[in-house]
Formats: sequence, C-alpha cells, structure tokens
Amino acid sequence: MSTISTHLRNFKEPTREQLNLLFFSLPIDAETHGGEKAASGELERMEISAVLTLGVQNIEDAYPGKLYLIPPYLAFSSLDRKSVRFTIPLSTIRRVERLNARAGIYALSLSLWHNTKIVVQLTSLRPTADLFCSLLRDALKAELNRGQMKAVKSFIETCYSESLLANIESDNKENAGSKADSGSTDSLHLGGLGLKFKYPGDPRKLREASKMKLWTTYLKTHGRNLTLLRYPQYTRLVQVGLPNRLRGEMWETLSGSLYLRFAHPGEYERILKENEGRTSTSTEEIEKDLHRSLPEYPAYQSEEGIGALRRVLQAYSFRHPETGYCQAMNILAAAILIYMSEEQAFWLLQVICDRLLPGYYSPSMHGTLLDQRVFESLVHKCLPILYEHFTAVDVQLSVASLPWFLSLFINSMPMVFAFRIIDCFFCMGPKVLFQVGLTILKINGEELLQVQDDGGFIHLMRNYFASLGDSAHPESADPRARAITRFQELLLVSFREFAIITDEMIQNERKRFRGEIVHSIESFSKRSAIRNLKTLHRFTKDQAGLIYDALFKAICIEPPPAASLPPPSLLTTKDSPEERPETRIGLKTFRVFLSEIATWARIEKIVSNGFQQRVEREVAEHEFIDRIFSFWDTDYRGSLSFQDLISGLDGVMFNDLMENIEWFFNLHDKNKDGYLTKDEVLTLSESLLFIFRYEIGDAYLGAVSRFMSNAFEYGDALLPRPEGSDPDDDPPPLESNQPYINLATFRMVVLADEVLESFFESDFASTFRLEPVPMMEMPNANTSLLGGLWDTLTSSDNRKIFNRLTDEVGRTIGKHQVYHRPAIGKFATLEEPKARESLLTPTMRRSASKASLRLEEQSTPRVDIPSTSKSAPANLNVPIRGEVDKAEGGLSPSAYSAMPSMFEAAATAAALMERTPFAIDDAKDDEDDESEDETEGEDDGVMDEVDAFLEAHDSGLTPAEQELAQDLIHAEPVK
Repeated sequence: MSTISTHLRNFKEPTREQLNLLFFSLPIDAETHGGEKAASGELERMEISAVLTLGVQNIEDAYPGKLYLIPPYLAFSSLDRKSVRFTIPLSTIRRVERLNARAGIYALSLSLWHNTKIVVQLTSLRPTADLFCSLLRDALKAELNRGQMKAVKSFIETCYSESLLANIESDNKENAGSKADSGSTDSLHLGGLGLKFKYPGDPRKLREASKMKLWTTYLKTHGRNLTLLRYPQYTRLVQVGLPNRLRGEMWETLSGSLYLRFAHPGEYERILKENEGRTSTSTEEIEKDLHRSLPEYPAYQSEEGIGALRRVLQAYSFRHPETGYCQAMNILAAAILIYMSEEQAFWLLQVICDRLLPGYYSPSMHGTLLDQRVFESLVHKCLPILYEHFTAVDVQLSVASLPWFLSLFINSMPMVFAFRIIDCFFCMGPKVLFQVGLTILKINGEELLQVQDDGGFIHLMRNYFASLGDSAHPESADPRARAITRFQELLLVSFREFAIITDEMIQNERKRFRGEIVHSIESFSKRSAIRNLKTLHRFTKDQAGLIYDALFKAICIEPPPAASLPPPSLLTTKDSPEERPETRIGLKTFRVFLSEIATWARIEKIVSNGFQQRVEREVAEHEFIDRIFSFWDTDYRGSLSFQDLISGLDGVMFNDLMENIEWFFNLHDKNKDGYLTKDEVLTLSESLLFIFRYEIGDAYLGAVSRFMSNAFEYGDALLPRPEGSDPDDDPPPLESNQPYINLATFRMVVLADEVLESFFESDFASTFRLEPVPMMEMPNANTSLLGGLWDTLTSSDNRKIFNRLTDEVGRTIGKHQVYHRPAIGKFATLEEPKARESLLTPTMRRSASKASLRLEEQSTPRVDIPSTSKSAPANLNVPIRGEVDKAEGGLSPSAYSAMPSMFEAAATAAALMERTPFAIDDAKDDEDDESEDETEGEDDGVMDEVDAFLEAHDSGLTPAEQELAQDLIHAEPVK
C-alpha cells in the first residue's frame, strides 16, 4: 500500500491576513468563528492605527501601533511588532466607553474581565474611527448572543493564575471567607504530572520562589490567561524562565492553544469517548513508543503517566487521521504533560504540529527537512569557516541538528534547560531554534574544527550539553563572571549576536529551498511506492516509475478524496487493527491518468494560426473508459490503487492477438456469463468507434461496419429455432438483454476482418505508451517585483487569452487550422472501404438445426483461429535512458537522485532520539519554609539575570504624546 500526496506541491504562501492570525497566536477556527454571519457581511475585520496605554498611572509607557478587530478577538501590536501585543477574546471585555478627551482626540476605555483597564487612542481619521467602533459594537453583540460571555467564568477557574492571585488577595485582606472560596477554586485549576511526581530540577537552584513573586507582581497589573497583556518586561521574564507551576498556563497562553481550549469545551473528552476501544496503525505505533518517552521521569514509570500520554496521543491521531502519529510526538507530549493537564496538552500539541512547526510531525517530515536545509544555509552565512570544514570532512550537520529541532532540544540537553528554550520558543517563535542552534556551533567552534566524522560531532555535542550547568568562566577573577553558567551564556549569545535571525529571514529561506525539498521527498516517495508494490507483474521498475509519474500528475490535476478510513464501528473491533490508509483514485482522476497512458483516452488538437503552432490536450470522456475503471476495480471499492493500475495495465499491454480479443470480450461482458447480448455488441462497436474516431480514412469505420453486420448475421444464424419450423424462416425475436454470441463467435467475427485483426494483434497495444512525464512546475518562490510580474504575465489564464487572440487573428487572415492527432495513425491516405463478404457457409444458409448449431459452436474455434492468429509482444514504446534524459522536461525513473543526507539523518533519527539522563533533572522537594531574607536575596539574583536581557524599547512617542496618553487614564467617559 502507498499514500501519494501532492499537498507539498500545492503549498501556497500565507496571505497577509493569515500571517496576522499566526502572529497573534489565533486559532485557525478564528477564520470560521461566526462564519455564517461573516459571510453575510454582519461581522467584518478591520485594523486601525492606535496608541495603547495601560490603565495604571506610570506603570508602563504608551505604545503606538495597530489595533485589529478579528471577531471574536481584539488584538494589538506595537509598531516594532515585538514590544507590546495582546490578543483578547471579545467575550472578556466587560465595558467599552468613549473618553471625554481633548478636542480631536478619539479614545476608548476598555474594562476587561480581571478588572484591567486599557485606554486605546484611535489616531485615524474620524470616519475611520467611527466605523471601527461600529464594527466593534456589532462583534460584541454577536458574542453576547452566542453566550460566550457566560462561559468565561467557568473557564478561567481552570487556570492556576486565578488561584494564585486569589490566595494572595485573601492573605492581604485576612478574610477567612475569601480563603475558603479560594480553596474551592484551587481544586478546579488544571495541572500536570509534576504536581504529583514533582518537577525536574532543584526548586532552590531554579529560584522558583523568586520567579513566582516577580510573575505575581506582573500578573496583578497586566492581566492573566485570557486577558494577558504582553509588555517588554513579560518577554524578559520568559527569557529568565517560567516558574514550574505557571509554566503550563503560560505555554498555552503564548502559543494560543488557550483560545482553542476556550472555543471547544469538552471536545477532548468527546473524542476519547467516541473512539473508545478503537485500534489503528497509529495506536499500534503509539503503544510501541509509550515506554520510550522520557523513561527517567518517575511519572512514566507508572500507569498513571503512561495512560495520560496514551490518551493524548490517541486523541490527536483520531482528530487528525491524515497525520495520525509520527516520530518524536511521544517525546513532545511527554514533556508537555509534566506541566499541563491532558486537555491542555492535547490542544498545545495540535498548535505545535499544525501552526508553530508545520510539517515537522508528518509522515514525510517535510517541515523538519526544510528547516534543516534552512539551518545549513544559515550556518553557511553566519559560520562560513565551520561550514567549509564540515563540507571538507563530510560531516553531516543534520545528524546532530535534526534531533534538536524535532524534539525541541528535550532529547539533547537536561530537561531544566530544554524547558527554558521551549519557554522562549513559545514566546518568540520558531526562530529561537535557529538562534540557539547557531550559538551552540559558535561556542564550540574551535573544538568542532577538530572533528573528523559524524561520531566525533555527536560525542562533542553530548559532552557540551552535559556541562550546561557548569560555569562558563571558571578561571575568571570576577565572581559575577564565574557565576554565569554555560547555559546562560548560550541564551545571551543567542538573543544578542544572532538577533539578526528574524522571522522574515526564516520565511524567505524556506521559500528559497521549498522546491528542492519537495522534489527530494517526491522522489523518495516514488521509490517507496514502487518498492511497496505486492507485484510488478511483467513491468520493470523503470516502467512502473513511468506509470507512477502519470498517476502523480493525474492526482495533481484532479486530486482524489483524502486517504481516509471508514468509521471504526464499520471497520474494526478492539482486536482487529485498521488498514493502513492508501491513496485511491476515483473515476475523474482515472480519466486523467489514462489520458497520459493511452492515446485514444485523450483529445490532441494541433492548432495552427499563422503565428504559432501548438498542441492542446484534453481528457476524453466515454463509457469505454468508465468500463475499464470498473473492470480494474476487482475489489468493488469504487476506486483504484497504484497496485490496481499496475495489475490492470499488465492485463492489457502485454497481450497477443487472442488475449486482446478475449480481454475486449470480457470487458463488455457485464454479467460475466460468457455471452454478449445484442446491447453489449452495440456497446462494443461504440467502443471501437471511440478508439477510431480520429483515424484518417474510412478503413476503421468500414471495419466496424463489417463487424456489426457479420456479428448480427452470424449471431442470428446460430440462434435455435423451434422444432418443425422451416429452416429458411427468420429466427424468433430475441430480447436485447438475452445471451447472443459467445467468445468463440466473437473471435471468428474479428478474425474475418483484416483491419480488426491487425488492430487486436498490435495496434491496440501500441496505443498504450509509457513515456516520461514532464516535471510539473513548482510554485515560484521569487517574491521580487519583477518575479511576481513575470509570474502574472505568464500565468495559465493569460496564455489562454493570448491563444484566443492569435486564433481570432488567424481566422481573419484565413490561416487558422485545427487537426486532431489520430490515436493509432496507421493509415495516412484515404481508402475505399472493402465490400463485406458473408461469413455464413452455404450449408449454414440452408439448414440451422440445433444439432448442427451445437456442432458448429464446438468446432468453430478449432477451424479458423490457429491458421490466422499471430502472436506478437505488446509494444510499450519505452524510450531508452539516453532518449529520456534528452526529452524536454523529462526525467528517467532510473536516474533518481541520490537520497539526500537529510533523509539519511531522518532514517537514523530513531537511534539519535534516545535521550541521555542528566542528574540535574532529578526532582527535589519544594522549600516552602524559606526565610524572607533568602527570598529577597534571590530576587536580586533573578533581576540581575533579567537585566542581562534588557533591550531598548523605544515606544516612538514624544514626551508630549506620552503625557497625553497618561492623561487619558483619568479622563471621564462621554455621557
């Protein structure tokens, strides 16, 4: 079985609107939220220039930027796209008021669910501001009607930040009732396996208490979970590291999986319930990998942790059957479950696989391979000496870097450090992986220049990762320098020296190499599909490759339905696994496929208009093609697989004369009773006329005419007559659906005509031509002005317009001509049709008794056929390799490119994904009885690390504009 996918070739670069959704971590569902209303024009999107001010005096500066209304969300981004941003569900907005400000100032005050107030000054023209407010009002009303605002309270109770701040407020108020309420809330919030099995690392060394205190202060004034506002301090706190208890919630907030969980309550439980007891190929693979997932962590040495991991991975495979389960998903899910509940982990896994790292966790691993190629390019640009050394000694960079990207460094370094990188990954995007990877190579540059093979490279990297907790400058006299660990050095170099690695650079590099990677994957998939065939029959591998090329092109032109499986209740039980999904084509795709193989299955017009001569090809439609589709569908599934096509073509392309006659007979024998009815004889004649429709002259037309006359004359003569009737009388009338002629009679009628005999002996087989299929064009990755202009001018639609124009001019000057290319092309001159001679012998004309008829039927095949049949092999018309290579756009299937090194790395990734246990990951008890002095001292240490990440965040506003923005905080609403 094989799965043939063309979605890589059909990839389209995201639009500006889609990029905005990705930037604001919005779920794809945002495009269809209230889709019916959006389609009718009731809910519209809009963006407007604005200045954002936090509703607390002198806490944060005001920042100019863009305010986006993306129902059901409201989002903001500062002008530099990194200082400030937020994404807020409209259902969390409690009040919107227009402020009574200075003349010409249009400002709104938004009160959010957590009593956070933000002031938005709309800096566009007044009509634009009025339109934005009108659309915002309509969107808020739609949310109220949907009932989402009622769902906010129960949802945020599942977030730990609610319990954290509620406990602090109750301690400040010293209110016993509040404490009791907070206790009930505390039992509702979600958490991961770390709550029971402890979190990796020593809490004191990780300064958990100090980090939690800093985060509590930030969340008090900047909102939390659904209403979180991301200011510069937020990014710096993430870079320092998230507290273990808040990490899960912050991950889903940063990634946007929080919004998916909010929009689909109860879906995770529903998926598990509907698929309870279901088994599939994915579930089998999951079972194999469960005990290989972070086995050193205590939770995965118990059934509780293994069960949670199993349910999350199975739920994802059931929701995404086209992806199912792929390598390294288990490592990712196991790490996430330490900090998150099953439902949280399920939605976060979906965001990672579908949006943050698309194509990483897929059968082809195309996303991983593409980013490995991008990473190699960045190493070439940023570390040219190291790149040249690796090239000289033939060290494959992807051997070590592929597991880094695939497991987000979880399998490569101690978990306490890998989770710090993952914190930054969710906050700053996939560019973090490239920045950290380049920094690892730069820091170890001198040692890497001594490496001579892949083994030495991997060994050096393992030693470096094991020493990340050591001092980066142990010999320094400065105690502050000695206190800097190698991991802190890794992050500082990543975000300072490699800040030049931006999201735009990554996207451009991906566009540049996508075509190369897609071609490599398609070549690899082609070899795999041919290797997985049960039998090649009489085809060689090269010929099977040509058939695959035709099939792939047909799938690109007319995509079949997705390779999906029937509902589990109809297909499997608990003990019987599902079949592996495979690509099967329907009738429409089959017509396109056959048009690439058989000349009569296509319409080829040679158009000449005085300016150009071109060949236009169209796919033919006829009942004959539909019959072949059904004839090859031996399993009666209404679709054909690659193996079905190989078997079907083998049954017709290698036939001799007698086998072709029998194949044609069986094709039209609908009920397989060994007889053709009168209607089936007429249908067979129509099939012959379809094949001969563009042949020159009347030779084939005359042959079909003689065939019909002979068939009916001989068939009537063989019909039984009642006892005692006159032999010269006409036979009794026969129903059109009754058996009429058998195979022996059909052979006699065909062999009586020289043209038909030649057709079945050699001409029919010659119409099946296995020829190299020109490489289909990949989408152009050139994003320049000239490149885009050229793509527009040379588009398919523009070419059609140009052809129509030249055809009209050609008709005007009398030079427009259209010729149809014949399917066989054997007769090039007009010939008069030969007169038909009767097949009936004089004896048959005089007598037609039942006994003589039975005797004739038994003797017919022995008299005529051996003397006239000539066996000849089928003409495959397969060009030799040299001719194929010279063909324009052609690719010889034997001239496959060598499998790239990245594929070799992917093939051996399983061995490299084995994780090395690190002592620093051992879980330690929390130190709850720390003194206040110790906490304060550690706060200073954390802030020193925060200061190390400080960047200049210029808001872009003048002092006067900043003062105006601060004054708006105390402005009264318009009454």
